[in-house]
Amino acid sequence: MSEKQQILFMQIRLLRMMAEKYSLSLKQAAEIFGKYNVLPFIREGYGIFHVEGDEAVFEEVKSFLQSKGAAL
Repeated sequence: MSEKQQILFMQIRLLRMMAEKYSLSLKQAAEIFGKYNVLPFIREGYGIFHVEGDEAVFEEVKSFLQSKGAAL
């Protein structure tokens, strides 16, 4: 699997995790990810994120969202 595909799969896993943890629809979670540019954040951080578990990366995403002013 190419790195591009691995990044996409990570983005999808984290999007689903966001929806599940905050009782959101996938559409709502995707809107939040879009509004706060989370997908580029994941792509740019992939070099480090790929050696961490999804829970740890999700904590990074939460911190990123909070730093951007997202109400979680």
